[in-house]
Amino acid sequence: MKRLAILLAAVLAFGCGEKEKEAPPEVKIEAHSVVIFPPGSPQIASITSVPIEQRREMVVKFNGRLVWNEDRTVRVFAPFGGRVIDIAVRPGDRVKAGQTLAVLAAPELGVAQSEARKAEQDYGLAQKNLIRIEELAMAGVAPAKDLQQAQADVARAQAERSRTREKLRLYGKTDTVDQTLRLRTPIEGVVVERNLNPGQEVRPDSQGEKGLFVISDPTRLWFLLDVAEKDVGMVKPGTDIRLQSTSLADDEVHGTVTHVADSVDPQTRSVKVRGVVGVTDGRLKAEMFIVGKLKLPAPGGFLVPARAVYLRGEQHYAFVDQGNGRYERRALKIGPISGGNQVVLEGLGANDKVVLEGSLLLERILASKD
Repeated sequence: MKRLAILLAAVLAFGCGEKEKEAPPEVKIEAHSVVIFPPGSPQIASITSVPIEQRREMVVKFNGRLVWNEDRTVRVFAPFGGRVIDIAVRPGDRVKAGQTLAVLAAPELGVAQSEARKAEQDYGLAQKNLIRIEELAMAGVAPAKDLQQAQADVARAQAERSRTREKLRLYGKTDTVDQTLRLRTPIEGVVVERNLNPGQEVRPDSQGEKGLFVISDPTRLWFLLDVAEKDVGMVKPGTDIRLQSTSLADDEVHGTVTHVADSVDPQTRSVKVRGVVGVTDGRLKAEMFIVGKLKLPAPGGFLVPARAVYLRGEQHYAFVDQGNGRYERRALKIGPISGGNQVVLEGLGANDKVVLEGSLLLERILASKD
């Protein structure tokens, strides 16, 4: 009896072992692109899916740089030759309108000052002579032609006095003949360049295109962007641009396009676009590299997390969660990456959910069945 009980227990144990060894339901493959897990499959728990978003706007980016605003920049030249006897500013200094930049000893200015003094004296003598001739004419002593001549002399002297006065006013009017020429800035700004040294002899024909000083207003910079031929139709005068620079970290500044070049650069096949930077707070400097961002209504497509899209060969794919353990691999036509999302132009529908975690597992299952 005892032996029969042991035999029965062995048979039951063997039967249980056979049940444990029964193969679980297999994963199915349809059309070489759809993975179907059986109900309750533990593998489904390792797959995460997320919904996609309609693409409502697109951002086009252009590379460029900041430059001095030529409408707020002046180049100071010396109208006369001379020797530099004093320099009052250095590059980087802030200056106010009318402030002296440098002083030159200019003999030619002395000649202009002397001419002005002489013209003043000639005008005074001509007036006195006219008064004397008028008195004689009233007494019937001086002929009419002498009176006419005196009046003409006064008119000529007055014209010469006005000419020499205006000439001196251009260079800083002085009441003495001191041959001292003061170079002044006509605007408020920053000294960008200084192209002279103490004791240097300056000639009008040797000052180059930049002059002796370059003064610019750093609060009103220009931006220059390189826009590809295919994108040039997107920008026109008045277009708003958001500008980014490494000096701004995550901040952006506003800019407005003022001019689009009429020709294409034959080397880069791009068009120069110029604009005005709205407001600067000192972090933006001329010659900094920038990125211009233009936001436009999107022509279509969806925003998909970049991790959900993968490349196989030359084709991009994503798995779509169709529910009930069913996952379909879709071939995609993609656009640019925007803010961590991949733009998908074709291959998805508005209500689709894509696999964010588990695409590698699904791809391996499909590969094992091929």
